[in-house]
Amino acid sequence: MKIFLVGGAVRDQLLQFPFSERDWVVVGATPEQMCQQGFRPVGKDFPVFLHPETQEEYALARTERKTAPGYRGFTFHTDPSVTLAEDLKRRDLTINAIAQDNSGQLIDPYGGQQDLNNKTLRHVSAAFSEDPVRILRCARFAARYHHLGFRLAPETQALMQTMVSSGETRHLVPERIWQECHKALGEKHPDIFFSTLEACGALVDIFPEISAQSTTDPLADLRIIQQHTNNPLLRFTALCQHLEAAASKHLCTRLGTPNRFSELALLASSYSQKIVQAQQLSAEAIAEVLKRCDSLRKPERFEQLILCIALISTPQAPQALTRFWQTAVECYQRVEPQALIAKGYSKAALGQAIQQERIHQLTHYLNTL
Repeated sequence: MKIFLVGGAVRDQLLQFPFSERDWVVVGATPEQMCQQGFRPVGKDFPVFLHPETQEEYALARTERKTAPGYRGFTFHTDPSVTLAEDLKRRDLTINAIAQDNSGQLIDPYGGQQDLNNKTLRHVSAAFSEDPVRILRCARFAARYHHLGFRLAPETQALMQTMVSSGETRHLVPERIWQECHKALGEKHPDIFFSTLEACGALVDIFPEISAQSTTDPLADLRIIQQHTNNPLLRFTALCQHLEAAASKHLCTRLGTPNRFSELALLASSYSQKIVQAQQLSAEAIAEVLKRCDSLRKPERFEQLILCIALISTPQAPQALTRFWQTAVECYQRVEPQALIAKGYSKAALGQAIQQERIHQLTHYLNTL
């Protein structure tokens, strides 16, 4: 039995890039031998084990064979006879196909170190074309290492285009799309993730709502906000801000995004124009925005919404817009329902009285500007 550190940890060590996870490949072992040494099996499709102390993943060396469309259409073969080179050959990019033994020696059968030095993202073999998730991963690595000067190899770009033409991207499942998208939104240049997909023709299949924008650059807002925050939530909201509300809702529903992402994206799509035009609005219109955005019950979400819109609409001086809406919220919540109840208001009449008093407070605020 031999154990090798593989994948991202080796790659990022060589790049002197921060990393937090380590993956291991075990050559020459059986599942029974792993269990005897205290490893706990967790893999469903192929044998993966958790180390009894570190809880890091150890996978038996394996080969794979394409049996159906999509990234799930594979059968895997694990056996003590599977070599390290055979396991590494099934990986996506050469820079991810470098292994390291326990003495620190590198095993690099596919030229990963040379591609690291040349800042090139290159597929290991033609098997790359069998898994459409690799298009997403390749785009994500392009986003991650763009600031270091990494670019796609021309032959990898061409292969991705061929995969799109053959319909492979239409077999991607929403969960995996969102998983890769979410990771990409946390990278230094998330716009490169989407522009890489656009360059190979995959954007229209994977993110048709974004691709359908014809009047504006769909990535323009993302490029602005990524300079100010690395928060994936705000970056996704920026991506959706200029979509029509129906398109934004469809995108979030289709991908199954978490509620905090879908809620903020839909609010941005629905109210960004009014929020930007704040000082041209009437007190009634401002009160309606605050009500529809549930600004009192979900103040943190509303603050995120205003910050995102302000950073995009006035990136050089977002403070003025955020300050306007912060003060508007203070005026809006200044109304004391108990005082109106004491005056005899109740039920529907109480709700109307509260809203009218809030409008009164906002009118006073607007008159001071």
